[in-house]
Amino acid sequence: MASLLPLLACVILCTYYSLAHGGKEHGFVAVPTTASEPEAVCSTSRVRLDPESNTVFVPLVHLHGPCAATQSSDKPSFSERLRRSRARSKYIMSRVSKGMEGTTRDDASVSIPTHLGGSVDSLEYVVTVGLGTPAVSQVLLMDTGSDLSWVQCKPCNSTTCYPQNDPLFDPSKSSTYAPVPCNTDACRNLTGNGYGGNCTSGGGAQCGFAITYGDGSQTTGVYSNEALTLAPGVAVKDFHFGCGHDQGGNNDKYDGLLSLGGAPESLVMQMSSVYGGAFSYCLPALSSQAGFLALGATSSGVNASSFVFTPMIQEQKTYYLVNMTRITVGGESIDVPQSAFSGGMIIDSGTVVTQLQHTAYNALKVVFRRAMAAYPLVPNGELDTCYNFTGYSNVTVPRVALTFSGGATIDLDVPNGILSDDCLAFRESGPDDQAGILGNVNQRTLEVLYDVGRGRVGFRAAAC
Repeated sequence: MASLLPLLACVILCTYYSLAHGGKEHGFVAVPTTASEPEAVCSTSRVRLDPESNTVFVPLVHLHGPCAATQSSDKPSFSERLRRSRARSKYIMSRVSKGMEGTTRDDASVSIPTHLGGSVDSLEYVVTVGLGTPAVSQVLLMDTGSDLSWVQCKPCNSTTCYPQNDPLFDPSKSSTYAPVPCNTDACRNLTGNGYGGNCTSGGGAQCGFAITYGDGSQTTGVYSNEALTLAPGVAVKDFHFGCGHDQGGNNDKYDGLLSLGGAPESLVMQMSSVYGGAFSYCLPALSSQAGFLALGATSSGVNASSFVFTPMIQEQKTYYLVNMTRITVGGESIDVPQSAFSGGMIIDSGTVVTQLQHTAYNALKVVFRRAMAAYPLVPNGELDTCYNFTGYSNVTVPRVALTFSGGATIDLDVPNGILSDDCLAFRESGPDDQAGILGNVNQRTLEVLYDVGRGRVGFRAAAC
């Protein structure tokens, strides 16, 4: 009789599992609770490149992980990162909503005349590039939601610049540095796009720039021209960027910002004649793993069979907007009308968790909670669907897939593309006709390809 007990227990538990999950076991994955814990050392073994002849790859790592060139001791808490991310996403959606509606709404709640909202500290991924001749290493935050790149430059002191781990960039020691003159199209365009472009005193020879972010942090200095080294033997000779001499607000000891938005000032658009306005990246699943940033490839033909593509909505100069059409949880589509996604989705590298429209988010939350009913639901301030996995060695997580117009479907990484700090990495953004934001947690392990020249966004699974 005793020998029958294990078999009987299996029958009972397996029957419960099948009934609870609608018999769709393939829509769920059992993962160890340690799957979201980073290692103490850096691993690059998960990077799976699909290189083309006209592509340059740059390692991309988490700012606070062991793969970073320099370690920061001021790692913000999960709650603090969410708070900063919310400020960023609120500002981005305000700008997009205003631009798409074509109204002149009161700017009392959106007082920043620049293209990037929220704190730059909500960004988490950095690349190391070389600036100047000879090249000096600079650790820059990667951002698809801004257009003007910048670094901190000498002269700068503790009262006008924040502390960073690397030496400040010194223009006087570079043979290729030159300030952008005032009376040039480059300076006039900077003014027209809201980044200052004012002329300095003393003859007005140099073009100034100014950026203020949604949290009040700011940087000002000289709009400049310099050589940018992306990889050994791969240099951009005439890279326009902001040489910042006065910074303020939150920081995390990075050296500056590498902007990949869609306006002319961004690195992507500056190099469109070489790389066809195409770039991609892969964000690693854990902070102890490496990903990559790649420029180019699509103009000369990318291996399309490894990607799924969705059209890019060409309504925003800075942000990259697509249409979502469906969400599936555990292999079953959540029941929402198409109008629930009518505001579109911005794909953003700096927003942490996905901002989903009201109807879609509430339907997702109900279905996901039902699928995770075996685990204690606990509040966590910023997010409302969080779990206590204490005492569990393994957790069964439903697969989540997002489908975009044209049929492009991406399966989110389990569990690190679905859960962050044991919380569902989605939150409600606003009305259904307002834009949502696809955050960086959902993008983990996917190569996200921005093929601006062909007006499409592609996704490749398990790229890092």
